[in-house]
This record gives sequence, structure tokens and C-alpha cells, in this order.
Amino acid sequence: MLDTLLNNYQEAVAMILFGIGFATLLFQRNLIRKLIGMNIMDAGLFLFLTSLGYIHGHKAPILEGGKIITNTYINPVPSGLVLTGIVVSVSVTAVMLALTVRLYRRYHTLDMDEIYAMTLKEREEGDE
Repeated sequence: MLDTLLNNYQEAVAMILFGIGFATLLFQRNLIRKLIGMNIMDAGLFLFLTSLGYIHGHKAPILEGGKIITNTYINPVPSGLVLTGIVVSVSVTAVMLALTVRLYRRYHTLDMDEIYAMTLKEREEGDE
């Protein structure tokens, strides 16, 4: 079992990163820390996909001289998924940071519990 773990250490590190990010996302109340946790989860997922697509001893699927021998190349699909995921992750992070800035300007805090309490108070005052 230890030999299998040492041969697949990239997957183990990816799962550890994903777990750290998920725990941060789940247990932190600060919105910035939640955003950092989400980015750590993304990094773990990207590492996992990249390690699945890599085959030791094979090379990138770039044709040289018109030779097509498919069993000497790595799978390009996980690399494409990772690149697409990175673009989406950066976009989501930018939107979340913009929303976090707007929440801070309105409520002067980044604590989710305090923001929730303030929104309930605003809603009660609006009903009166």
C-alpha cells in the first residue's frame, strides 16, 4: 500500500489540498478566508486532473513530421479541462471579490454571521 501511495503522490497531495480547502470553506466565517479556501480546492482539483492525464515516459501530443503514433502521447483532454477550469476559477474569484467589497462597504464587516444578523434586522425594520 505504501508503494502505491508513493507512486501516486500527486493524487494524495491533490486530495489533501482539496480537503484543506473544503474545511476552510466550511468552517471559516470570514468571506476572504472562504474565498481562499475555494481557491485551494480549485488548486487540488487542477492538480488531480493534471496528474490523471500524465503518463510517465510519454510526451505532449504535438505531431512532428506527420507521424501519428497515439500510444506515445499523453491524453490532452485533462490539460484542456484544467486550462478551462483555471479561466473559470479566476473569473469566479474576481466576481466573488467584487461582491465581498460591496458587502464590506454596506455592512462594514466580512463576518457572515454579522452580515446575516444585519440583514435580518434590516428586514424587520422594513416590515414595520
